[in-house]
Amino acid sequence: MEEMEHAQEMFVDESLDLLQEMESALNKLKAAPENIEMINLVFRVAHTIKGAAGLFGYDNIVAFTHTVENVLEKVRGGERFCDDTLIAVLLDCRDHIESLIERLGSEDLSGEQELTQQGQALLAQLSGSADPQQNCSVNDLSSLGQYTEHLPGLDHSNINRAAFNPYWHFSLRFGEDVLRNGMDPLSFLRYLRSLGDIVELVPLFTLPGSSLMDPESCYLGLELLLDSDADQPTLESVFEFVADECQIHIIPPHSDLQQYVSLIKELDQEVDELSQLFIQCGALTQEELAYVMEAPQTDIIQPAQSMYKPESESQSLSQQQLEPQIQPQTLLQSEVGEPAQQLLPQETTSKKTSAGLPDLKRQESRSLRVDAHKLDQLINLVGELVIAGANTSLLAKQNGDPELMESSAAVSLLVEEIRGLSLHLRMIPIDETFKRFHRVVREISRDLDKDIRLTIEGGETELDKGVVEKINDPLMHLVRNAIDHGIEAKEERLAKGKPVTGTVILRAYYDSGSIVIEVCDDGGGIDPVKVRAKAVENGLISAEQPMSEKDILRLILEAGLTTKNAVSDLSGRGVGMDVVKRNIEALQGSIEVESRLGEGSLLRLRLPLTLSIIDGFAVGVGASSYVIPLDAVVECIEYSEEHSKNGNYVNLRGEILPFINLRQRFKESYIDVKQRNIVVVQSGEQKAGFVVDQLQGELQTVIKPLSKIFSHLSGISGSTILGSGDVAMILDVPALIRDAETHCSPRYIGHGEVVP
Repeated sequence: MEEMEHAQEMFVDESLDLLQEMESALNKLKAAPENIEMINLVFRVAHTIKGAAGLFGYDNIVAFTHTVENVLEKVRGGERFCDDTLIAVLLDCRDHIESLIERLGSEDLSGEQELTQQGQALLAQLSGSADPQQNCSVNDLSSLGQYTEHLPGLDHSNINRAAFNPYWHFSLRFGEDVLRNGMDPLSFLRYLRSLGDIVELVPLFTLPGSSLMDPESCYLGLELLLDSDADQPTLESVFEFVADECQIHIIPPHSDLQQYVSLIKELDQEVDELSQLFIQCGALTQEELAYVMEAPQTDIIQPAQSMYKPESESQSLSQQQLEPQIQPQTLLQSEVGEPAQQLLPQETTSKKTSAGLPDLKRQESRSLRVDAHKLDQLINLVGELVIAGANTSLLAKQNGDPELMESSAAVSLLVEEIRGLSLHLRMIPIDETFKRFHRVVREISRDLDKDIRLTIEGGETELDKGVVEKINDPLMHLVRNAIDHGIEAKEERLAKGKPVTGTVILRAYYDSGSIVIEVCDDGGGIDPVKVRAKAVENGLISAEQPMSEKDILRLILEAGLTTKNAVSDLSGRGVGMDVVKRNIEALQGSIEVESRLGEGSLLRLRLPLTLSIIDGFAVGVGASSYVIPLDAVVECIEYSEEHSKNGNYVNLRGEILPFINLRQRFKESYIDVKQRNIVVVQSGEQKAGFVVDQLQGELQTVIKPLSKIFSHLSGISGSTILGSGDVAMILDVPALIRDAETHCSPRYIGHGEVVP
């Protein structure tokens, strides 16, 4: 039961990943409707999900994707053009499939009827019909054998026509004794690879009950397609050593459909099961399958090429005997073990090698699906290893033994490498998050009757998976605001001499140990006069309060402030930007606003690369230790009491630098030290100084979150455990820089001269 649940979970996860690929491909098709590679990708996604859903008995998913697949088959064949209207419907179909998958296992039946009606309406749109009843019902189909009833206009008189399949088709059923006789089924696949490319492979297992299962017996069967220039005798010779104990059928490219009719009869297997296998591996199209399944048995005039006739004992597979499978890699990993990694789909398209068995190492899988929870456990253990390593290094220094110190240093280097590699496992490109907004931009611009183009820059930039998951909603709000508030209407843009098509840019790049994400638009910009007036009206600031333009623009991040006169479904209520600000700051990030009236706006999000383990710089403040993220540290300078006489700022080589005394800020006890220092820190373009009592040096820091009772603390982003076992607070650099700028606002006259 656990294996079934695990397989179903894998089906859901992998299907959702495939649907994301489908959406990306459909977005690309809008710009290039004749891109056959993207059309094939969309078709393969629908095809794969349908086949996997059929094995679990998810008939509503199978029926719906079947119709989608039929439409895509017409697009591939040139019978239907992939215009914007069809792409929009296919995107809606993609969403509907996602909804069907996400509802699997749910006991909540509310909305089920609405979902069914939505599916029927989409099927009607796909066929160009206004009546959903003319299409396949989402709930009426229960097996693949029923699909042929919904394929009108088939003429079954010409069963001798050639199949579209351009590849060699192998139906392999290995005998139970092949392992005992010293034959490895995988070796045949490796040898086939030396003769061509394995285009598609679908495994199946004839598993008896657990009490009858023999670990030395083989229960493997395969349906595969091979792209090869070899002749049939050469391919048959691959299996000559096992021909007497296995069922081996080889069908040449473009063979008559009667070959498949004969094959179905000879395999003595459930017709629906075989049909699913042929469709899943791509040997037959839906239309060809309809011919094969409805062909009269008298039409069989030539049997499929077989090297072995079926044994008298039935080797048919019942639906209960078939183990669930989602993708070939899922099934093979769980049933055959690691050697079967060589059957993964990404490996089946490998280039041809020289004759003979290829090097095994060359065929190993280069990717592995790992549960995110396991990665989290690994990161936690690495964090504990970092703390233990720091303690060992401290004890080694206190001991003073040179050999022990050298050994401790070597261990620390290894720990640092392990830390870097393990953190990199959680890093994923932000491109997938960005690509989702193609559709958002298209749909919103259509609703608002605006022409808007989305440009993505730096999509290869990698970010911690935990951070990526939490920035989707803030980014969504910023993009919607750019479209609704920023980009002007077509007529207004033309009147200003701008192109009719507006541009929204999503950009990502690294900067000073952080990742920066920018949302830009070439719209009308933000009017600081209107923002200030609205802020005064709402009581956020007083009419007399002096503010720079930069500070005024930041007011749009406050709750309740909007400059839009009309309220729409998208915006205008003054809620959202404050939530964006709060969410970004919860990730120890910051948000900056820039704008030029009439030219456009830019909102810049600055986020840490990871929320787990960082390099830090330890400082002593009073009797306590604090940690500053090392990427934020610029330099250290000496501090004297003269610096505080003019209002907590210092002239740093002509630059006015505000600073904040951490001992006073955190109310630490006074200690007498010979020399205090100012640690100069930077966050984005903002700089400030932290006055500290001691500089304790660099260290690796494991970030421990604070409990809820400390959530109100300002200037603290977390805690860590030092090598000595003491707890140290990690400073929130952006927040402290804002505090320094707020409380230290000197007026200065050129060349750094400060006027108190």
